[in-house]
Amino acid sequence: MKNYNYIEKCIRESYGIKNSLVERINDIEKIANEIVRCYKMQNKILIFGNGGSAADAQHIAGELVGRFKKERRALSAIALTTDTSVLTAWSNDYNFEDVFSRQVEAHAKPHDILLGISTSGNSKNVIRAFQKGKYQIGTYNISLTGEGGGKLKDLSHICLDVNSKDTPRIQEAHELIYHIVCDLVEQKLFLEDKK
Repeated sequence: MKNYNYIEKCIRESYGIKNSLVERINDIEKIANEIVRCYKMQNKILIFGNGGSAADAQHIAGELVGRFKKERRALSAIALTTDTSVLTAWSNDYNFEDVFSRQVEAHAKPHDILLGISTSGNSKNVIRAFQKGKYQIGTYNISLTGEGGGKLKDLSHICLDVNSKDTPRIQEAHELIYHIVCDLVEQKLFLEDKK
């Protein structure tokens, strides 16, 4: 059985959603500018989400700590999804809803950026981390979500909500967004090294 029509439909949906990001250029630029500001103040970025968004958090941290396109110094970015001992100990002894807020309490300082990723915008552990950062520490909160932004929207300084409710399509758009952001951050921070 051939699924050409379905495959074409998926490709066209993904393209359409990514194409709609042209209307969010100002938000993408603002995210990059805030990350540059954060690094210029010698602060760091803490990134987190669940499932595919956890993988995205690790991907973003890898691009910032390692490199995106330029040979340059490392940038401080921590994916809160990677320390299995912390994640499993806290979840087992207390609850899964606070696995990120506990790490935010341990690592975040005023003016650090929390980058929370949730396709629904309603992931409880991401929400609690944003609450901890915003109200108790003084972090700058940026969220990548699906359509509407969910409960994260009101806890975010910037909420870039992708115009879709379909998780795979949202995740595909998120990858494009954070690749552009990583590219812009390198360009803005390392202009003197431009080749």
